[in-house]
Amino acid sequence: MSTSSLIIFNKPYGVQSQFRDDSNNNHTTLSQYFTDKSLRVAGRLDAASEGLLILTNDGRVNKAITHPPKANAGRKQGKTYLVQVEGVPTPEQLKALQNGVVLKDGKTIPAEVKHISADDLPMPLWQRDPPIRERKSVPDSWLMITIYEGKNRQVRRMTAHVGLPCLRLIRWSVAGFKLNDLAVGESIRIHLDSAHFQQLGI
Repeated sequence: MSTSSLIIFNKPYGVQSQFRDDSNNNHTTLSQYFTDKSLRVAGRLDAASEGLLILTNDGRVNKAITHPPKANAGRKQGKTYLVQVEGVPTPEQLKALQNGVVLKDGKTIPAEVKHISADDLPMPLWQRDPPIRERKSVPDSWLMITIYEGKNRQVRRMTAHVGLPCLRLIRWSVAGFKLNDLAVGESIRIHLDSAHFQQLGI
């Protein structure tokens, strides 16, 4: 039996978080990056989003990330995103995101939200292909947002709800695992030990 492992992958823009293209549109899928058939995706990232995607051959790890244990309100499984938005956030907009906003599928639970400068991003960013849309008359800003739930396209809908349309979305960390300086399209494999299982609440 193979040892339990987890792969951290820096997913490029436009890549689907699955191995098969069910849409018949010849989208790029994970099969162009991984051949290990034992791997499963632990928490998808939509094609238009970039950054940290976790794959694992251990069902317990997959479940811990996608369905966090109720202990500690699932906070160990927080997901942090670097979000480029159109406009400059006001204190009121930041507070609304922190407290929770009402979306069609319910109110979001409190999130951690910080307005940061491009110089304070936790890693150097790569050029996105295609680049984001830019309007010379409208500035853009970066937010660091940590959420503890997983509604569909949640972060994009949250920022749009408060009047800050999302231009670029990069997932930086999940359940304590971070991208660090991993280049786009690259991956690293971690062999899991008891400390990792404890980190995941398993």
